[in-house]
Amino acid sequence: MSIVFKRRSVRKFRDEKVPDELIENLLRAGMQAPSSCNAQPWEFIVVSKKEDKLAISEMHRFAKPAAGASHLIITLGNLNQAKVIGMIEQDLGACNENILLQATHEGLGAVWLGFHPIEDRTLKLKEYLEIPDYCIPFSVICVGYPAGEGEVKLRYDESKIHYDKY
Repeated sequence: MSIVFKRRSVRKFRDEKVPDELIENLLRAGMQAPSSCNAQPWEFIVVSKKEDKLAISEMHRFAKPAAGASHLIITLGNLNQAKVIGMIEQDLGACNENILLQATHEGLGAVWLGFHPIEDRTLKLKEYLEIPDYCIPFSVICVGYPAGEGEVKLRYDESKIHYDKY
């Protein structure tokens, strides 16, 4: 569990390219996630061009970290692949968390930028990256080498735990 307690959201990155093999490790980790009926309804777009990262960083006010990342991993939910459409958000959430944990393991920093279900965000991303209608742009994960050391805050709160009944 050390990786779980070490992971943090990183929004500022050094100007250093992450090697392709590390990006592949993140994608492998994402694809290892559980999914409803084992449908594995995910697809990915890996973005590394500076102009594309800048364009994506301007799609909403919380997307600014995208401009400085080495790579962006856009996670997509393929509606044609999903066996239970209503579970696709859970499938992709598990996929995203695996990517974030693997990034920590690799010594990288990452942050999950939410796009779905906010329609104006997803439409901008779909149009810009020419994503087909059967795919939902779920999130943008910014990846790179952290610009500095950050503090991990422990979030355990015993008051939120209930046994047997609320």
